[in-house]
Amino acid sequence: MKSIHVIRHGRPASTWGGADDDPGLDAAGLEQARAVAREILALPTASRPGRVVSSPLRRCRETAAPLAEALGVEVEIDPRVGEIPTPRGLSASERPDWLRRAFLGRWAEIEGDLDYAAWARGVASAILDHAGAAVFSHFVALNAAVAVATGREEVVVFRPDHCSRTTFEAEGDRLILVEKGREAQSQVL
Repeated sequence: MKSIHVIRHGRPASTWGGADDDPGLDAAGLEQARAVAREILALPTASRPGRVVSSPLRRCRETAAPLAEALGVEVEIDPRVGEIPTPRGLSASERPDWLRRAFLGRWAEIEGDLDYAAWARGVASAILDHAGAAVFSHFVALNAAVAVATGREEVVVFRPDHCSRTTFEAEGDRLILVEKGREAQSQVL
C-alpha cells in the first residue's frame, strides 16, 4: 500500500470570509510550509512522497512549493482537493455564516444546490488517485477525507492545524486513515 500525505495549507495572509478570496501565505505560513517540507523530507525513503499535488488556491500552492522544489518536481494542480463549493447565489459576505451552519451538521444536511455528501466522497476519491503523493488541501476537504475513510457523517470530525500532515493509505478503492494530523483551535470554527 502507498501512503498519501494530506497537508492543510499554511496560515493565510487574510482570514476566511475576508476581502481577499484567494490569499497567499503570511510570514508564519511561509515558515510553516518550509517546516512541513523538512518534516516530509525526513521520512524514511519508502514513506516519502514522489509527487506534489495541490488545490488550485494560492495558499495551498504556496504551501506545496518548498516540498516540490526540494523533490525537484512540479506541483500538480487538482481542483477536486480544493475548497468546498459555495452555493450559487450566496455572496462572499454570506459564506462564513453558511460554513458555520454546515460545520455543525452532517454532509447530507448542508444547505445548497450541491450534494455535499457526494462532494465529500469525491474528495476522498481524488486523494485515492494520488497514492504516493503529498496533497496540499484545506480544512473542509481534509475533514471530508477523514469522514469518508472512517465512515463518519459529521462535517467536522477533527480540527487540522495549519500545515498538519494527515496520513492515509490506499487499499483498492478504499481510503484508510493511518494517522490524523496535529490539531489546533482553528479560525474556521
